[in-house]
Amino acid sequence: MCLTANHRNASFDLLEKLSIGAPSAVSTLVDGSAFVSGAVVLATCNRFEAYLDIDEPLTGATAVAVQSTIDIMSEASGVLPEDLRNSVTVISGDAVAGHLFAVTSGLESVVVGEDEISGQVGRALDAARKSGTTSSVLDRLFQTAAHTSRDVKNRTALGGAGRSLVRLALELASSRVTDWSQTRVLVVGTGQYAATTLGALRDRGARDIRVFSPSGRAAKFAAKYDVAFEPALAAAIATADVVVTCTSTLAIRPSDISNDLRRLVIDLGLPRNVDPAVATMPGVELLDLELISKHAPIEALTASADARALVGDAAAQFTSAATVEPAIVALRSHIFDLLDTEIGRAERRPGDSTDTVSALRHLAGVLLHGPSVRARELAREGRGDEFVAALDALYGIAPAATVIRPLILAADDAASDTDTADGRRAG
Repeated sequence: MCLTANHRNASFDLLEKLSIGAPSAVSTLVDGSAFVSGAVVLATCNRFEAYLDIDEPLTGATAVAVQSTIDIMSEASGVLPEDLRNSVTVISGDAVAGHLFAVTSGLESVVVGEDEISGQVGRALDAARKSGTTSSVLDRLFQTAAHTSRDVKNRTALGGAGRSLVRLALELASSRVTDWSQTRVLVVGTGQYAATTLGALRDRGARDIRVFSPSGRAAKFAAKYDVAFEPALAAAIATADVVVTCTSTLAIRPSDISNDLRRLVIDLGLPRNVDPAVATMPGVELLDLELISKHAPIEALTASADARALVGDAAAQFTSAATVEPAIVALRSHIFDLLDTEIGRAERRPGDSTDTVSALRHLAGVLLHGPSVRARELAREGRGDEFVAALDALYGIAPAATVIRPLILAADDAASDTDTADGRRAG
């Protein structure tokens, strides 16, 4: 199941609060629930998404999980529960794979096909792994999403387009900048986003670029990327024509601006890097994420039909394969039980059994490989039930009762699920 809120149906204030508080509350989603076995939370400047693995998809489980997630995330982020409930859309069952694959491929971003989202999705999975909140199902889902994203970039018109929120911001800024090569630019931040910003500025022709770091890492960053660094923020702003912020903290306040010279401040950070009061100061024009998203050139950045089709195919393959995974697990359990018995016999015989045990383990792997591959092929053809029937006929074994299947939405979630079915997805 997935709860999603994004730039289309949630305010940037709400998304900002969630981006700060939500990631730290992921463990509570799992530890505080009797049937949520895994959780991965993606919180970026344009979206909040909680992916949940439900152990027992019983009637009403979705409504309970939704309310629990809203309560936990609201408390962690300082967002009113009713505000979050009104902003999220619930997606469940097979539709979750298609949604995540589209998100990871940049098809649901402010700038369609943008480059940064796939890395953010990967980092969300890494964080879940480190905190121990992911599950085998979620891990497989997110890994397949990463593969799908690479396929979209390599095999469709979206690949190599250099689409990103940074580039859109600079495109909008170009209506205010006469000549980038003569413009003095200050970049505030030294992370990967700052490196992306630096590359986009150079592509625009900017040459006089300096960097400031609130955390004191400017010198190292400057040496790596061959730019000058500034030790004092207020002095650096005083001589800059354009200031671009892309850090993780509130970096610029009105007190940091000491003169009324005309300058453009571009705030790419979430949480905000620039105090909104800065926009009221003489000579300052503030371009923030909310304003940038409203000017996204939808027609020019619409994803190609090829990319949508590729994502749809990948999601169909993932969900069809999932229907036979319990049967594959049952077969593996059967083979491994036999293997353990034979290893036990080998170890009870006189002499060194190391080679024998190694050979037995290798044989078990060989025996399992072919049927597992064939099972997934049959699933993609819609014939997964034939594999399950064959296991029963040959070995008398069957999948465990916890078969992966779509969850049953409670009545109050039906409208949201309908939205996902007709294409008006919220995330």
